[in-house]
Amino acid sequence: MSEADVISNTPSPRTRKTLTQDLINAGLTPGITVIVHSSLSSLGWVCGGAVTVVQALMDVVTSNGTLVMPTHSSDYSDPEPWQNPPVPAEWWQTIRDTMPAYDARITPTRNMGKIVEVFRTCDNVLRSSHPSFSFAAWGNHAEAIIKNHSLNYSMSEQSPLARLYDLNGYVLLLGTGYGNCTMFHLAEYRVGDIKTLNYAAPMMEGGKRVWKTYLDIESDNDCFINMGEDFEQAGYVQVSQVGSAQTKLFSVRDAVDFGVNWLREKEINLKYK
Repeated sequence: MSEADVISNTPSPRTRKTLTQDLINAGLTPGITVIVHSSLSSLGWVCGGAVTVVQALMDVVTSNGTLVMPTHSSDYSDPEPWQNPPVPAEWWQTIRDTMPAYDARITPTRNMGKIVEVFRTCDNVLRSSHPSFSFAAWGNHAEAIIKNHSLNYSMSEQSPLARLYDLNGYVLLLGTGYGNCTMFHLAEYRVGDIKTLNYAAPMMEGGKRVWKTYLDIESDNDCFINMGEDFEQAGYVQVSQVGSAQTKLFSVRDAVDFGVNWLREKEINLKYK
């Protein structure tokens, strides 16, 4: 959608003040721990863009709470399986030899959106160490959430997702759907018996850049939309509106526990036994 289309479909400018009130109405409270998945364009025309959205989120959550976002950099990975787009096979080794090492301070996100890119650069925002599937956090529990993020099995028990579960946090889908809900990945790991593959990424180790191989599951979020719709129909989700965006707020523990049971009962994929 072009900016002109966004303007024409917005009855009045979204501001820090109006977004703050909308977020409160959507269920966010001071002191809450919440992971946010967002779409800037879904909010309508925002005066100040992504900066305003991040400021509004911080205003509501406050530093007594914790704001978390996925800051994935999926292009910091082995090029052989790339599909969107693929690169020529004769490029693979050059990419492996020359791609810069992941740096939590400067490595950009990929396909995470403008709000996430602004958030990761804000003062006092901490980012985890995983080269492809990092998370960033700000506020009271930021360090506890992002520290000790395991290289192997990036969204399992040694990940920020599990820490959000421990802290009884919440998920806010801000203009995005259940297909973007990373918390459902923790349910995948807890179901278990999923195919494990070798992955790789450039990292710093002992002061040197290395091409590091690690293990992870063959994740599949194709079922997350159906899982989320069933989760919502079961009454776990508070639906509201922020700006022009539909929002969904729900408990991390409810989502993960429901996801585990859903995957086991539906048996929609032969990866799950």
